[in-house]
Amino acid sequence: MQKDNQVFDLIKKELERQRHGIELIASENFTSLQVMQAMGTVPTNKYAEGYPGKRYYGGCEVVDEIETLAIDRLKKIFNCSWANVQPHSGASANAAVFLAVMKAGEKFLGLDLSMGGHLTHGSPANFSGKTYQAIHYGVTKDGIVDYDQLEAKAKVEKPKMIICGASAYSRDWDYKRIRAIADEVGAIVFADIAHPAGLIAKGLLNDPFDHCHIVSSTTHKTLRGPRGGIIMLRHDFENPWGLKDPKGNLRMMSSLLDLAVFPGSQGGPLEHVIAAKAVSFGEILDESFTAYGKQIINNAQAMANAFVIRGYNLISNGTDNHLMLIDLRNKNLTGKKAQETLDKAHITLNKNAVPFDDKSPFVTSGIRVGVPAVTTRGMLEAHMETVVGFIDKVLLNADDEKIISETKLAVKEFMAQFPLYPELN
Repeated sequence: MQKDNQVFDLIKKELERQRHGIELIASENFTSLQVMQAMGTVPTNKYAEGYPGKRYYGGCEVVDEIETLAIDRLKKIFNCSWANVQPHSGASANAAVFLAVMKAGEKFLGLDLSMGGHLTHGSPANFSGKTYQAIHYGVTKDGIVDYDQLEAKAKVEKPKMIICGASAYSRDWDYKRIRAIADEVGAIVFADIAHPAGLIAKGLLNDPFDHCHIVSSTTHKTLRGPRGGIIMLRHDFENPWGLKDPKGNLRMMSSLLDLAVFPGSQGGPLEHVIAAKAVSFGEILDESFTAYGKQIINNAQAMANAFVIRGYNLISNGTDNHLMLIDLRNKNLTGKKAQETLDKAHITLNKNAVPFDDKSPFVTSGIRVGVPAVTTRGMLEAHMETVVGFIDKVLLNADDEKIISETKLAVKEFMAQFPLYPELN
């Protein structure tokens, strides 16, 4: 069969784009070469509906070992008693949690998307907002989760589930307080740690497993694995709604979650991706990943300081994790304009709504900036000053094509110090 040069030429083009640009999208990272190699292997050919030892197809003995290894490594990372590694994405994982816990039309409480939340936490455009009754809490004028508002709404609305987690929030979470509120109103606490999971894994942020019933995450972002999702329980427990198995026993939450993933919301798992997840989990268990997590936080705080010095308005005035949210209104720029202009200089980030935004989600007043990818490439605190200098120069000269072109060349030269996948030529 003839090689499909059209597709592989485009893949090569994307490799070059990644090599020459500064990647600051908070939800992106660069996997190791062995993670990518694992994804492109023969488990992609195997259908394996079900779970290890309980498949609907024959010939699953090897993929059973692969999936079991991924589960065992993940449980070790987060000190859990149960894990499911089959969700195709973070959104798929969250959909399964909803399916396991909620009935259509029931209430849950989540962080408003416009305040830093996630689509799957109740956006009216998403299944979570269409199928269930979403109640939202927000942040204070200082950009910190408004726990008083969360508590007040929980007491009035009596939600079945409270979600903690975000896609654009730069501070740590008070999981203990949320659990106390949930216990008072009889709610399940569900933590979506897709963004800070890699930092939580190494004890660098508060541990949601100490207080939350169910935890989900993506496997990319700060976990630096392949794109996919996971669901975990530190302690399994009987479901509080009296749901029973065919033998009349109360179902454990792990059983409800397994059933919600398959057959509830997915068919056959992507065993080649699960193999790549297993590889990345092995990398996370290595002590070097602790140093990586610490460097992420150091870089994020150095970058935040560099922005503040230049007069940028950071929501909550800083960061505890890997990202920061910047309100550009004092710079007379929209998030859309900033993203599009920086793209021209090969600096990639995303426009983002800021709390109490007066612009549409398609324009926004802010940008979200994250450091996991540049940290993977070897950048340190001093390099954050250089990166922010590039950003500031472009944004202050957003309509000057000459300066933008000069910055693009300077970015390419700067990034040559940090080789990406030199084995791939």
